[in-house]
Amino acid sequence: MLFFIAGLILLTAYYFLIGFYEHAYREIPAFLSDDETAPDEKISVIIPARNEERNIDSCIHSLLRQHYPRSLLEIIVVDDHSADSTASVVRQFEGAGVKLVSLSEADLPHTVAFKKMAIQAGIEAASGSLIVTTDADCTAGPDWIKTIAAYHRATGAVFIVAPVKIKPGRRILSVFQSIDFAILQGITAAGVHTGFHRMCNGANLGYEKSVFLAVNGFEGIDHIASGDDMLLMEKIAVRYPGRIAYLNSAAAIVETLPAATWHEFFNQRIRWASKAGKYKDKRMIWVLLLVYLLNLCIAILLAGSLFEAYWLLFFLILVFYKCMIEWRFVKDVLQYFRLWQLMLWFPLFQPLHIVYTVLSGFLGITGSYTWKERKYR
Repeated sequence: MLFFIAGLILLTAYYFLIGFYEHAYREIPAFLSDDETAPDEKISVIIPARNEERNIDSCIHSLLRQHYPRSLLEIIVVDDHSADSTASVVRQFEGAGVKLVSLSEADLPHTVAFKKMAIQAGIEAASGSLIVTTDADCTAGPDWIKTIAAYHRATGAVFIVAPVKIKPGRRILSVFQSIDFAILQGITAAGVHTGFHRMCNGANLGYEKSVFLAVNGFEGIDHIASGDDMLLMEKIAVRYPGRIAYLNSAAAIVETLPAATWHEFFNQRIRWASKAGKYKDKRMIWVLLLVYLLNLCIAILLAGSLFEAYWLLFFLILVFYKCMIEWRFVKDVLQYFRLWQLMLWFPLFQPLHIVYTVLSGFLGITGSYTWKERKYR
């Protein structure tokens, strides 16, 4: 009974939190550029890649199809010690102006922050004034760079957060990830737009090179394996308050692939959770704590139902109200990403989402994980 009452109290706070997100999300203005000024800003796209021979080809092709002056677009792929043919695939595009930067062990003494070091190496080799980052398993529409450049020119934002979508598939795992990730993107958009808290994803970011250098890049967070996106965002937000913005434009959406297996999915989520204890944004910490404790209470009721049947009723009551609280917000987000057809799956995935949130949150702080054939603690 104690966990049920605690769950109801937490659910009340959660109701106001989701209501805030829902209202904020609907208030984000869509960016429609009517500026016909010819682009004059050089942009460097940095793509850190490790063992991505299957995906890097599609990623580069999508960048070469951008509606942006080729003389003002620099594409840099940083090969992070790939054991496959990633570098060979990239070299096939050197004639199209794609640059390959290869890291060596000598470049990375005693580090666990391999992705940060890859991005930094790319930025050091970049000649553009605006850095745009994406991942090797991502593809972008033809107006992606054009839209980011126009938004940067229109707003003067020094750090731009843009939307990311997981490509939906037919497998249960793919559908689950598409929904789960879209919800995270909705929370990201609402948080950044209001300035309530800071979230982003490195698969679709833009920031000024001079700003990256002004905050000394990843210095101070280079001992943390993850966080090349959100921890950098925190550093820049402190130095440049009010100059972080969310780009709400369908043309700016980048699509990424879902994790191929449940093992890979859990390792990815544990990796994301591992940086939670490193945030300095207190509101972000309180939000994470509220969400975690609510899911923990519900998960305990589910586990307890194995021993006391009436606990199952308490579990179902909390899950029902949680689902109702989230319904309209989730519907808005899925419609934005054109995933509305997945809405009926949303309530069915509630138990899975609750359990994975509890496990990944706990293991992210206390355990270890494997990512890109590397093990981290």
